[in-house]
This record gives sequence, C-alpha cells and structure tokens, in this order.
Amino acid sequence: MVNLLYFHTMVRKIFKKKTGKTKLDKFIKKYNIPREFLSVNRKAITKGLLIGIFWGFIPMPFQMLAVLAMTPIARFNIPIAISMVWLSNPITMPFMYYMEYITGSFILNKPHLSVELTMHWFEDNLGNIFIPLYAGTLLYAVFVSVGVYYGVNWLWIRSVKTEKRHAKRKRNAKK
Repeated sequence: MVNLLYFHTMVRKIFKKKTGKTKLDKFIKKYNIPREFLSVNRKAITKGLLIGIFWGFIPMPFQMLAVLAMTPIARFNIPIAISMVWLSNPITMPFMYYMEYITGSFILNKPHLSVELTMHWFEDNLGNIFIPLYAGTLLYAVFVSVGVYYGVNWLWIRSVKTEKRHAKRKRNAKK
C-alpha cells in the first residue's frame, strides 16, 4: 500500500510540474479550449475516470463521442476519460460483454445461452441477449466507475495528507 501511495504521489508531482509556456498551453489558447478539460487536479481526474469507465463498459459504437457529449454537463479531464474508454478494446470486448451478459442473465433470473463468436449467431440471438446484456452492463458500468471514482479520490487525498505529514516531519527535524 505504501508503494502505491508513493507511486501516486510521484505521478501527481509529474503532472503538476509546469515549465513556462508549453505547446499544450499554446494549443489551448489557439483553439479556446476550457482549461478544465485538460487540468490535472483531483476533481478533474476522478470525474474523467468516472465518465470514461462508465462509457467504456457500455456496448455501443462511438464511445469516445459519448464521452465528448458529456462535456456540456460536467467539467472533467477529457484525455483521461477517452483513454479509459479504450479499456474496452477489440481484445477485451468479448470478455467484458460475455461477463456482462452472464451477470445480466443471473440478475434477471434467465438462463444464459451458449455463446458462439460468429456474426450469424449474434444476428440470430440478439433479441435474446440484448436485455440481459444491458442489465449486466448497467450494473458493471455504474458500480465499477463509481468504485474507481471513490477509490482514486481516497488515494489522492491520502497521498496529499501523507506528503504533508512527511514535509512537516522534515521541517521539524531541521529545527
């Protein structure tokens, strides 16, 4: 746990380092992008994780556009959110969606079908798997994204407190 807190503190410090005018600053100014969409603070990062992971679990095309559609509603770190959407990629999608379908079938108390990874099977059975799939999807999307939101929020706050404690000890040791 200590190593995780140290790693998180290091990552936070790296993100916070800023040296004068960077290319990113020029890009933001040129295209009049609100600073909140790229800011690196606890609230922006955790909201970005929440939104990105939520949409990443939803089986739909254009998940990144769904993340961008959230920008008028909430201020969050867009690059973090878009990168979290890519947790569901062509390699992980079959496993995620199968897990969501099995969970949805369990929740709805429906027997689950034996799944074949062929387009023909999906065309024939889409009506049978649609409701259980989205029931499981909703469960995972909400609970995982909210869990990550609160988990990272807690880790961030804890690392700041730990860093302040260490700084106080150093100051007291120098006296």
